[in-house]
Amino acid sequence: MRRPIKLLAAVAAVLIIAVAAWFIVPWMTGRSDSQQSQTGNSTGGNSSQAAAAKGPVPVMAAKAGSQNIPIIVRGIGNVAAFNEVAVKSRVDGNITKIFYREGQFVRIGDPLIQIDPRPYQAALDQANGLKGKDEANLANAQRDLARDATLVQTQLAATQQQYETQKALVQQLLASVKADQAAVETAQLNLEYSTIRSPIEGVIGLQLVAIGNLVQSGAATTLVNVAQIKPIGVIFTVPERVLPQLRQVAATQSPAVIAFDGEDNKALSQGVLTVINNQVDQTTGTITLKAIFPNDDAALWPGEFVNAHLVLNTVQNGVTIPASAVQMGPNGAFVFVIKPDSTVANQPVTVTQVENNTALIGKGLEAGTSIVVSGQSGLTPGVKVAVQQGAPGQMNAQEPEIGPEGVGSTGINTAPSGAGEINPR
Repeated sequence: MRRPIKLLAAVAAVLIIAVAAWFIVPWMTGRSDSQQSQTGNSTGGNSSQAAAAKGPVPVMAAKAGSQNIPIIVRGIGNVAAFNEVAVKSRVDGNITKIFYREGQFVRIGDPLIQIDPRPYQAALDQANGLKGKDEANLANAQRDLARDATLVQTQLAATQQQYETQKALVQQLLASVKADQAAVETAQLNLEYSTIRSPIEGVIGLQLVAIGNLVQSGAATTLVNVAQIKPIGVIFTVPERVLPQLRQVAATQSPAVIAFDGEDNKALSQGVLTVINNQVDQTTGTITLKAIFPNDDAALWPGEFVNAHLVLNTVQNGVTIPASAVQMGPNGAFVFVIKPDSTVANQPVTVTQVENNTALIGKGLEAGTSIVVSGQSGLTPGVKVAVQQGAPGQMNAQEPEIGPEGVGSTGINTAPSGAGEINPR
């Protein structure tokens, strides 16, 4: 009897222990995890504080420089041939020869196409023959007139009426000779027109006709196109808001224009502004301009899309900094200025334009001021910085060059696109 009771008591004790373990162990584990989490958080906070207390923040720095900087207005446009001629025939006939090659550069007077000259040579020979005949008759009539004049004076056989008749014949033959001369000149012109020559200096287009084709004078058919590319023009548009300043500048000089490729990365050629259109496009709010380029190296080609950089004026001794130094905040653009104690401060600035990775500062900064150009992430006013080796140093970049037609020295400013300059709408 006692053995079953002891057995039941043992089983009950085991069950009680198991139930207790079921509730107590998870509670203890959760508490331990919480303590570990709190310990970890405390350690992380200390790590953050430790990181902040490690020392000065490494940055790259430069000193604001002073340069003569051109003010650029950007526009988009297309290259246009200075002159373009659709060559047509002045005489009728079959094409017997083509002198040019497609894409060839030709000069004024170079032969392009030969039309069968034989009919026109025959017409010239006929006109010369008729002229010779009439000249012979005129010479004979003039001799008779001179003889009759002598007879009239001596009152011999010749009468006054005969003299007057002979005089009229001479006048008639003189007129015939003049008409014959005109016919000779016309035949000579037609013979010359049978050889079609280039009316301008330029580049030949695609071949439009072939040997054996019959052409007619006065027809609308174009035989060949010639485009003059030296010099060459660029027609582009800029925002109308720059028109007052542009007109003011153009009144005293021819502003320089630099043509860049379609990607606005590579300078192709430099020219001068020649035309400001007589009205603003009200739909787009732009004004159309035209610039002429020497294009001696044929860098510009008719129909090509280009970006035009119009140089309005040049800021003398403008304050310049690397574009990477300019930061944007809630109140606009600013830079981190490095104080003598190696701490930084926010300095609001006005950016006039950004060109060639160089920012022109309108106000807010003086030349020689030390600024942060790299490593601004995490900087706040009052933080100490340490300038790293290899920093850009002082801004002493070469002055952008503008050719003799524009402002400054000769050359092409190869500045790529930048932010902050005036852009078309």
